[in-house]
Amino acid sequence: MLKQIYGGRILTPSGWLKGGSVIVEGSKIFAVENTELPIVGAERINVYGADIVPGGVELHVHGGGGRDFMEGTKEAFEVAVDAHLQHGTTSIFPTLSSSTVPMINAAIDTCAEMMQEANSPVQGLHLEGPYFNPVQAGAQIPEWIRLPKAEEYYPILSRGKGVLKRWDEAPELEGTVGFIHACRVHDVLPSIAHTRAQYFQVHAANVVGMTHATHFYNAMPVVYKNREYKVPGTVESIFAEKNMTIEMIGDGIHVPPIMLKMAWQVKGTEQTCFVTDSLALAGLDDPTKASAFDPRVIVEDGVCKLSDRSALAGSVCTMDQIVKAAYQKAEIPLEDVFRMISETPAKIMGIYDRKGSLQKGKDADVIAFDENQNLTFVMQAGQIIKYYGIKQSIGI
Repeated sequence: MLKQIYGGRILTPSGWLKGGSVIVEGSKIFAVENTELPIVGAERINVYGADIVPGGVELHVHGGGGRDFMEGTKEAFEVAVDAHLQHGTTSIFPTLSSSTVPMINAAIDTCAEMMQEANSPVQGLHLEGPYFNPVQAGAQIPEWIRLPKAEEYYPILSRGKGVLKRWDEAPELEGTVGFIHACRVHDVLPSIAHTRAQYFQVHAANVVGMTHATHFYNAMPVVYKNREYKVPGTVESIFAEKNMTIEMIGDGIHVPPIMLKMAWQVKGTEQTCFVTDSLALAGLDDPTKASAFDPRVIVEDGVCKLSDRSALAGSVCTMDQIVKAAYQKAEIPLEDVFRMISETPAKIMGIYDRKGSLQKGKDADVIAFDENQNLTFVMQAGQIIKYYGIKQSIGI
């Protein structure tokens, strides 16, 4: 049966369409029409004035619903993925913090299994580490941080062929160029993270293929002084690289709203996306009991921190909360916010042929938000996950 989503304005690649419908057949978008007139035989889904937009594409997320992707099991993956699906994330790249090789291999195998399932939200694996600057470790487990060695990363890249999609690294480390080349050969996006790289190091890495920046502003320095001279920080260095895309944790806490807005103004919608970087506690009714999952962390002020409050440890937010924070607190135009949770991340990860916009032939990943930016509807691959309304069928 066809499904006809109507009753609100629709975000298309060319802008807002008012008075139209998204027609879904099976798991795909059959058409985006400029009419709301009933289609014979279609199930009609009225969103009652909500904004109809592409489903969220999540590039950086560690867990949810009480489970962490570092567990490596299919059960943990399924619980965490579903927790975020309920909040508007219809495509997801599960993320591992710095881990041991056996943990990485287990996650690769589980991710591969889930990617083989029909219409899975899982689009590939993201490794955040372990090749980082220990001075910028943040909440990464320090014992697992190390230098990139070909004898370690080549077997991982080979095992993860077609599954591993992104790998974060600090470009000031010895062996960076070889690591970046290896990632690119295996179609893995190398991204700068947990770093103190100066401009010449950022530029050199960018030249050989490091074109993305992980949780921009976090775990990297801004401009600082060396004696009487100013030194451009990693942040300014990334701003200077015109082809480098950035992701920001959009909860309005990890990055203050004015800085979210400033980064968007500098890089633009085409090069800026939002991520949750959320931990296992995301999507829980009571995320404050963080120590039950990791005794090193606490949840306070709506964010996860190391228990000594020396650093932020990750978020507990979800995609729908990002939309609200980016629009209501950072005052970024709503259309741009929606594009930065869908279109831009899909393009960064090379899945825009299937995801990230409402167009004929693409996967039917559709979400909707009311006038207060509350999530009211979620469809993933044509299946309704959440809907606050009344469905109707028009008979022949």
